[in-house]
Amino acid sequence: MTTARVPTAAPATSQAAVRDVYARALRDVRISVTDRCNFRCTYCMPRASFGPGHRFLGREQKLTAAEIVRLGALLVHLGVRKIRLTGGEPLLRSDLDEIVRGLAATSVADLALTTNGSLLERWAARLRQAGLHRVTVSLDTLDPAVHARMSDSGVSIETVLGGIRAATDAGFAPIKLNAVIRRGVNDDSVEPLVDFARAHLHTLRFIEYMDVGESNDWSRADVVPAAEIVARVSARYPLQPPARDDPADVAQTYRFADGAGEVGIIASVTQPFCGACTRLRVSADGRLHTCLFASAGTDIRSALRSGDDGELERVLRETWTARTDRYSEQRGEHIPALRRVEMSYLGG
Repeated sequence: MTTARVPTAAPATSQAAVRDVYARALRDVRISVTDRCNFRCTYCMPRASFGPGHRFLGREQKLTAAEIVRLGALLVHLGVRKIRLTGGEPLLRSDLDEIVRGLAATSVADLALTTNGSLLERWAARLRQAGLHRVTVSLDTLDPAVHARMSDSGVSIETVLGGIRAATDAGFAPIKLNAVIRRGVNDDSVEPLVDFARAHLHTLRFIEYMDVGESNDWSRADVVPAAEIVARVSARYPLQPPARDDPADVAQTYRFADGAGEVGIIASVTQPFCGACTRLRVSADGRLHTCLFASAGTDIRSALRSGDDGELERVLRETWTARTDRYSEQRGEHIPALRRVEMSYLGG
């Protein structure tokens, strides 16, 4: 097993938070540890584009555990407070606990992971022991038939729910549940998901269906607007006015009036939040992406493999300070039709 190296001394050049052209600080990072997934969700990795002939990254193309930890340590030094591990499906990576253990040693304030839950039953206790703080499970429906169609995987909804129970037993609380709602596909799952989350003390986040990548056949007509979701939830369980505890939070959070938890809405389509976005994404092959709707990334793998922390910091700083992304705010404007990177490479 490779031992992940954490820099013993931070580069001397770091002082204030790194800020982009619009003064947005670098605070949150999503690191994709693999481009592979055992689901073929229709909004992320549809089988028509990611079938048997699709070429995934080779082992030598992906960042190693040591490289991920080294990068994470430097990002924390530069002001990052939250690191989220994603994929693809991160639980397919056999050395994931090594990655978690190394990142936890950097003293990052919030270390989380997003998973489809299919392998969580076997991983939950190991990840908790390794130092993972939080778990988010993608759960778009509780209906077995709808789950089968959306995930296109052969993995039953009961397996996913078993993973959620295992994460609870391992001490992860509250568990966050993410639900992408698509008109005519799973929009009738809104109320059952709220019932489930409240009953089990989980935190539910509804996500508007987004035009990420090129393969999911996105149409605005398929979007269930946040306002409609809020109205439906509130009709069942009255909600208090929304609040953002942190201005950089992507979700509008509504607390239940009866005090039984909260529900969140991520409304990238109808209520863009680009102005407060503090998130950087790192793909599994070591490219920096400054927006979920990016058309290209900046190579960081070369700097990692050169062994030069100074060069590594330079690339990170220059990439972020040049950032001008605000795609969601520009969605309705006349902007060049650039080919966007697929969600499975960016971790959502």
